[in-house]
Amino acid sequence: MKSDSEPYQQLFFLLQTAQDTSISSDFMLGILGFLVILIFLGLSALFSSSENAFFSLSPSHLIALNEENTPASTQALNLINEPNRKTGTRRLLATILLMNNLINIFIVIFSSWLFERIFHFNSLDLGVVLLSAESISFLIQVVLITFFLVLIGEIIPKIYATQNNLKIVRFMSRPLMVCYTIFKPIVLSLAGSSSLFDKYLKNRQHSISMEEISQAIDIADENKEIEEKHILKGLINFGNTSVKQIMKPRTEVNCIDITTNSQELLSVIIDWNYSRIPVYEDTFDQVRGILYIKDLLPHIHRKTNFNWRDLIRPTMFVPEHKKIDDLLEEFQDKRVHMAIVVDEYGGTSGIVTMEDILEEVFGEIKDEFDEEDLSYSKLDESTYIFEGKTALHDISKILELAPDYFEKVKGDADTLGGLLMEIQEKIPRKGEKIIFDNLAFVVESADSRKIKRVKMTISRTLNAADESE
Repeated sequence: MKSDSEPYQQLFFLLQTAQDTSISSDFMLGILGFLVILIFLGLSALFSSSENAFFSLSPSHLIALNEENTPASTQALNLINEPNRKTGTRRLLATILLMNNLINIFIVIFSSWLFERIFHFNSLDLGVVLLSAESISFLIQVVLITFFLVLIGEIIPKIYATQNNLKIVRFMSRPLMVCYTIFKPIVLSLAGSSSLFDKYLKNRQHSISMEEISQAIDIADENKEIEEKHILKGLINFGNTSVKQIMKPRTEVNCIDITTNSQELLSVIIDWNYSRIPVYEDTFDQVRGILYIKDLLPHIHRKTNFNWRDLIRPTMFVPEHKKIDDLLEEFQDKRVHMAIVVDEYGGTSGIVTMEDILEEVFGEIKDEFDEEDLSYSKLDESTYIFEGKTALHDISKILELAPDYFEKVKGDADTLGGLLMEIQEKIPRKGEKIIFDNLAFVVESADSRKIKRVKMTISRTLNAADESE
């Protein structure tokens, strides 16, 4: 005969079994959910690190990827360069950010659901504030999830990527290519919208020309010294001036043949008063190095010949169109003061020195060996006499013209003589008159090869325009 308590015992047993099963299922769900979160945190870390890795590649890294010629390196270069560098990098960045955000959103939503499914909180009375169970749950979820997302998904992978960028680029190139292919419409729309913003901002920007800045310097302070204004204008135009504009042309360079004997060399350098002299073999197009005069001091009293060629130092070659701000930095890095200027065919155009660069900013620098003769004469307020070899940018400074005043007619010319030959398309004869804009040129001296001296007259129209300004 069954007792009256037996049905209750069976019911209790069933309830206990159901509770144990529920606890067991929640435990398994928690483990599986935790593994899923870890997997997606890993994916977030990979995409975050790939952003730093791809956009920290230097030119040497790109060359290394190109030389590897592996599927991974080829895909990485395609991501960066297709269809061009600017568009490719935009699409790559859009792909990385899209995937990273999708993964982070999933982590936040899934972890919140999992947290509420497993854990249950009671309200907490802090005396001043009563926190409900929902508020406690929300605060803990936000703090924990945000902390792990930032630490594991952003900070650690980006630090690792800065030191191992090539490794990550090779590993992530194929996954990123697959993601780009899958989400291509969204990626293209994101990249396209960024280009629209760029165009909008570019249209709103006001570009200020160098000429406007020069004019601002002129009117900013009428009491400022002329030398100070020239220095300011020199600094403004410093990055736009090429080596060809300030170099000493080869026709004016004193150089030494490598076959010269030592006694003749000593007598020549005493007459020249230079501290550095180029040394050539056969022709000046084959410069072998630079001779520093200080290296000859131990031998200056020797009466017999000695091998001075062992004292020649290596020279630095620069192209004509190199900007002088880059050249100054290169001079500082290599600790040299002179370079040989070469043209596009490898021939020697002239030399450029540290002094030439400084004079472009601070004006003419005179030392004890410089001659005091002027390169031009001013006959009256509107008439000047210039040598044919006078540089056009020097004439612009003397006459206070815009730096690009001769730009439309000068062609490849850098001197006044070259300008007149460009205008006439031949070598003008003595006495020939040439008109350009408000300037009248009369050739006072010339031969069959070059123009030696020119008279320049400024017309009244130009003077009147200056006064009206």
